[in-house]
Amino acid sequence: MDFDEFLRGQLPALVRYAGVLTADSHLAQDLTQDALVRAHARWSRIGAMDRPDLYVRRMITNGYLSWRRRWSVRSIQPVADSGALDRATAPDPAVRLADRDAMGMLLATLNRRQRAVLVLRFYEGRSDEEIAAILGCAPVTVRSHVSRALAGLRQRIGTGHPANLEVLES
Repeated sequence: MDFDEFLRGQLPALVRYAGVLTADSHLAQDLTQDALVRAHARWSRIGAMDRPDLYVRRMITNGYLSWRRRWSVRSIQPVADSGALDRATAPDPAVRLADRDAMGMLLATLNRRQRAVLVLRFYEGRSDEEIAAILGCAPVTVRSHVSRALAGLRQRIGTGHPANLEVLES
């Protein structure tokens, strides 16, 4: 597969992945562009892999986790939504968007590696082995990060944070 063909098939998914990971569309585009520039320079090796998309996702994830990018990450402080309990039971698209926004605020409270693992697991639908390949760790480490991240999210929700963990699975 040549690089142009790879880009046509994978670019939108890579940018979406980076966007969910960073919660910042501009940073997501920068991370994706940086990873693709580095991948292009080594495409003869990367393109020969069985799953070059996983390798490029790992490059994006490493860029996100890198200390060089920390200056651009904003601190997001969740604010209690007292109207969360007054929601109507009828399906409303705005409620789903509000839940996703609340979940984004919750994810922002996690450390970077836990956030990356949850995004890869629930947003990308990746297996433990794929996540381990992207993050460069063992599958048991992935499961540990997922467990700790979900426990932390449950604790925050138990303290009145306006989000629902089921949003992750939708």
